[in-house]
Amino acid sequence: MSPITVVEGRRLSLTNLDKVIYPETGTTKGEVVHYCTITADPLLAHLHDRPLSFLRYPDGPDGQRFFTKNVPPGTPSWVQTCEVPHTTSGPTRQVLVQDLSSLVWAANLVVELHAPQWTSGAPGRADRLVLDLDPGVPATVVECCTAAEWLRERLAADGLGAWAKTSGSKGLHLVVPIEPTPSERTTAYARSLAVEAQRALPDLVVHKMTKALRPGKVFIDFSQNAAAKTTAVAYTLRARATPTVSTPVTWDEIAACTDPAQLTFRFEAIAPRLARHGDLLAPLLDPGRARPLPQRPR
Repeated sequence: MSPITVVEGRRLSLTNLDKVIYPETGTTKGEVVHYCTITADPLLAHLHDRPLSFLRYPDGPDGQRFFTKNVPPGTPSWVQTCEVPHTTSGPTRQVLVQDLSSLVWAANLVVELHAPQWTSGAPGRADRLVLDLDPGVPATVVECCTAAEWLRERLAADGLGAWAKTSGSKGLHLVVPIEPTPSERTTAYARSLAVEAQRALPDLVVHKMTKALRPGKVFIDFSQNAAAKTTAVAYTLRARATPTVSTPVTWDEIAACTDPAQLTFRFEAIAPRLARHGDLLAPLLDPGRARPLPQRPR
């Protein structure tokens, strides 16, 4: 029989807690759920009001993986949902994880959590701009750091502040709080930055996804600003060989990075980092940090 737990007055059946999800480290499903509970405060803050997409990997990263934006079958009635118009197949309903009980329910499914750059109250109007820096082998996150520092200075020239997190995979995400702006305009601005970065750093940066162009360079993916696209949220576990996390980092850490291991964080490192730094992405939650996009790209 599956153990029953009560979270915020709601009964949850937690299944297969002893199941090993990450064989390389022996990490169990129970540890995955526990991680989400101890990281709940900042995780929920960054999930708030954002329709979620799930990458599910119930048998671990080497097992079957499937991505879904629809509300999963069997979702409890108390889990909030919202209608999302911006999908390739028309309107759909997606989950909102707004409280601890919903987060524990989602963690029990073993998921990566992905969200758009807009909230459910303003679909298609981005309040964040994201730049996904993805290194092509043999480039690593070290090269991403060089590109990130250039982008930070370029954004500052337009009056925009940037905060950074690891992708939890190979690269970095730069996140910029902006005044609500149509996703089409946000995407166009992000593309202009990627093109400009390639022009300034031609031996380092590429702005096109073409695989033949990417070995040894950093691909700046601006497309995740499109209304229908999503990005892994801060503090989510990733379906990688080990339980790595999309982790907020400081600009000092980025400037000092000379080895990918310096910016690779597994789930057990997150609580100590929160105790030391707090939530490094907390400024994204402050409406006073949002700035308008420039009227036209340079």
